[in-house]
Amino acid sequence: MHERITDDLGAMLDVLPAAVCDRLREIGRQDSFLEVILDLGRVPTARYTDGEVVLSTQEVASEEIAGVVSRIGDFDADNRAGIARTLHRISAIRNRKGDVVGLTCRVGRAVYGTIDIVKDIIESGRNVLLLGAPGVGKTTMLREAARVLADAKRVVIVDTSNEIGGDGDIPHPAVGRARRMQVAEPILQHEVMIEAVENHNPEVIIIDEIGRELEAAAARTIAERGVQLIGTAHGRTLDNLLLNPTLCDLVGGIESVTLSDEEARRRGTQKTVLERRAPPTFGVLIEIQDRQQLAVHLNVSEAVDALLRGRLPEPELRYRDENGQVQVEKASSPAPERKANGNGRQINGRQPNNRELTGRPRPVRGAGKTAVIYPYGVARNRLLQAAKRLSVPIQIVDNPGVAEMLVTLKNYYRRRPRAIVDAERRSMPVFVLRANTVSQMESFLIDWFDLETEVDPARQAVQEAETAIQKLLTGADQAELSPQPAHLRRKQHELAQQHQLTSRSYGKDPRRRVRIYRD
Repeated sequence: MHERITDDLGAMLDVLPAAVCDRLREIGRQDSFLEVILDLGRVPTARYTDGEVVLSTQEVASEEIAGVVSRIGDFDADNRAGIARTLHRISAIRNRKGDVVGLTCRVGRAVYGTIDIVKDIIESGRNVLLLGAPGVGKTTMLREAARVLADAKRVVIVDTSNEIGGDGDIPHPAVGRARRMQVAEPILQHEVMIEAVENHNPEVIIIDEIGRELEAAAARTIAERGVQLIGTAHGRTLDNLLLNPTLCDLVGGIESVTLSDEEARRRGTQKTVLERRAPPTFGVLIEIQDRQQLAVHLNVSEAVDALLRGRLPEPELRYRDENGQVQVEKASSPAPERKANGNGRQINGRQPNNRELTGRPRPVRGAGKTAVIYPYGVARNRLLQAAKRLSVPIQIVDNPGVAEMLVTLKNYYRRRPRAIVDAERRSMPVFVLRANTVSQMESFLIDWFDLETEVDPARQAVQEAETAIQKLLTGADQAELSPQPAHLRRKQHELAQQHQLTSRSYGKDPRRRVRIYRD
């Protein structure tokens, strides 16, 4: 992989105040330079990939901000401007009178070769959505995808804020032979997307920052017309997108479905479950975790269905090693779900057992062997409490290098932090708990030490109530629990009351059960 970077940094420095420009040249570090912040009445700062640097002890004056504004292009309706024939972006902060009182001057770079890590996917003709936090490199990868595809296909870029093709009427050379359509106002982006298909006969549409419901609907329309669509959206993981009501349609959307009694028994779920509403607009979703590592969901339909059924999807991991070579770790086959000992947290009524997600060999277990655990985001005192209850030997360590397993929570695992990625690369077993509770930790330890335990009805009833309460706190209107005897229903009512929720009992014994509502 041969990566070549073009940043036109001189053009950016020429528009900045002289003192700021001199200081930046003195610091150097051009490769890690991200942006300059100029706020009225505050000291100017520069942001690098590893932190911020104060550029001067003198506060920014209104004349300096006005000088920068006079040397760049006009601000559009989204308060963004640029420098002609470059990829730099200058964003304005205005006061209530409309005067510019702050500037964010971001360096735009054309990185040739950055798409090599997913070039096979981009050239496959499938619709691809790039997902990542701001500043992680989504637009850079999108620009390179446009250049590569334009060598063999008719590519049209819908450039809302001129970030892909640069400022001015002539697109930046980094987009190659791709044609660029500018958008007068951000709210018109969806109309320009449709216009591109109807007027210019493209084979590929490139769109940056799909963020509104109308744009999501336009993307679906384009996909259904047989045009390849490559776009970006803000978010870190697939489940972030599922929880975004504006953009969840990009991956098929979610709807509540009521099952028949027979189907609910077959699935082992409650009667009301969440299902994917339609085929996803984008068949492939790429989570950009950092500039050198991606998690690729090659089948978005299967990944969404897995999430809605309480299973973690297994994306393909792609990264560049120390030598710059692309490495691909294929998704391991997900472990089959089975009923837990009543301790697993429910999702849509299903009780999956705690699973070892890496699917790799783990050390031999034994009743007398001490488990050396590195907890990531897990309450250590609760983990020790769980071990004490079960009378099993564990040792908690601060250094993952000496641990034999890593234990974390679902929300941490989905973010793919460095500690978890490094553990998986070293083939260390990684266990994911659904919640930071003692019962979840006991279930994990029971699984690890192969303990024979009986189902505790009280714990199972409490766990079911906790799961239902979490669903209500995240948007559900009501949840119905399974039938329980009176003393266990009382515990479930108490839990609902602790979270300021309403609960009532329905039916006759032995089918009397608790139903929990949001007020």
